[in-house]
Amino acid sequence: MSTPATVPATAAAPGMPAVTDQTGSALRGNQEVLTFTIGEQNYGLDLLSVREIRAWTEVTPLPNTPPFVRGVINLRGAVVPIFDLRVRLGGGITNPTSANVVIVVEIGSESCGLLVDTVSDILALDASALQPVPATAADEEHGFLSALATHEDRMVALIDVNRLFSKGVPALPAAA
Repeated sequence: MSTPATVPATAAAPGMPAVTDQTGSALRGNQEVLTFTIGEQNYGLDLLSVREIRAWTEVTPLPNTPPFVRGVINLRGAVVPIFDLRVRLGGGITNPTSANVVIVVEIGSESCGLLVDTVSDILALDASALQPVPATAADEEHGFLSALATHEDRMVALIDVNRLFSKGVPALPAAA
């Protein structure tokens, strides 16, 4: 399944109070997010950062990479690293099945795939649904969370893909 991110972001409503994230950046109101699950947790990504959604396929593992790097795939001639988001978020290693999906996102000028359990839906969130991430003892470890959103009976943690890897997309070993 392929979903190009061509939906434009909508402007914040006039008069809406500004909500800021952990870095003090203003959170955009009226944004669309792709929601997904890892275990029982709900997460979301800005829809504009999503390039496509793919079914899980086996990857080519690479030596000497961080534990969250599952390997690489060939995506229409481009080598794309696949990251196990469960590991990056502090959980165990995902044992992928045909039910798992890979969300291909843009981080800066690089593409990478994020292995998740399921893709849920696309939500249009306004500023009133966004709350700042509370300060915790591990703020530096959670710097990639930009906001928390409430939708119906669930809480969705919004991930800023540009901050997901604090030093950018990890460099992969050069081909021999």
